[in-house]
Amino acid sequence: MVYTLTLNPAVDYVADIDEINNGSVNRLKNEKIFFGGKGINVSVVLKRLGIENKALGFIAGFTGKELEKSLKFEGVSSDFCEVANGFTRINVKLRKPGFYGKETELNGSGPIISDSDLKELFLKLDNTEKNDYLIISGFVPKSVPKNIYKTIIEYLNKKEVKVILDTSKQALLEALPAKPFLIKPNLQELCEILNKKTEVESEIIKGAKTLQKFGAKNVLVSCGSFGAVLVTERGDVFVKEAVRGKAVNTVGSGDSLVAGFTAGIIKTKNPKYALALGVASGSATAFSEGLATKTSILQIFNDKY
Repeated sequence: MVYTLTLNPAVDYVADIDEINNGSVNRLKNEKIFFGGKGINVSVVLKRLGIENKALGFIAGFTGKELEKSLKFEGVSSDFCEVANGFTRINVKLRKPGFYGKETELNGSGPIISDSDLKELFLKLDNTEKNDYLIISGFVPKSVPKNIYKTIIEYLNKKEVKVILDTSKQALLEALPAKPFLIKPNLQELCEILNKKTEVESEIIKGAKTLQKFGAKNVLVSCGSFGAVLVTERGDVFVKEAVRGKAVNTVGSGDSLVAGFTAGIIKTKNPKYALALGVASGSATAFSEGLATKTSILQIFNDKY
């Protein structure tokens, strides 16, 4: 079984705007609402690729209920902890047409998660079994201990659950000593950790191997328009160039990469195949207004790989 964990899911309000004028009324156009958060995105794309999974995490208020409904509509099962204090956050993403990757984002904080809420989460994690996958995605909310991901990985290591972790610098560094099965930093995050900016393939591979020394078993680095690099615990290195196309959306592309990679590993146990399916999935989302469909993913995969 595959589980995803999103501690702080969100409702994304995405709109196009030609220019923002401070202190005056601004008119938006082409408004859309997406229900997500990184792990939620992974759940949706996994389901579209035929991988049954269950979404875990915290929801609250009317926005949390709507997010739960959206997953049900997608056919994704969930087992959220419902939090009493606050509501599932709303993120506002403003895009200027023609400026891919230059969105202005206003991200909400989310609900307050209590100690009892965390205890409820761990009770749900007890349902995992040997060789299950747990995909943890997103940042750690302020009301949660900073080392929560490390605690969860250590907890599930005893059950031989394979944990995939996709989070930012500090939370990632905190968790590495727990030896996650796979981590998925993007190139910018890798450079921040290593305190070195690079786009050179050999240096990216060297950086991934450094993260393995810190504790990660497998390292998958998403490099945006450059593609992705995978370094396995066996020492194998795989590089997949990005697919060329018109990118219109940055939201969920990295999450789709994780979903595609995980689906590929589950189906074939072949890391090279999994990397190709991951890059195809990430690219398909980048070329779409929303998350990629199975048809769009397989079209890219079959054409390019």
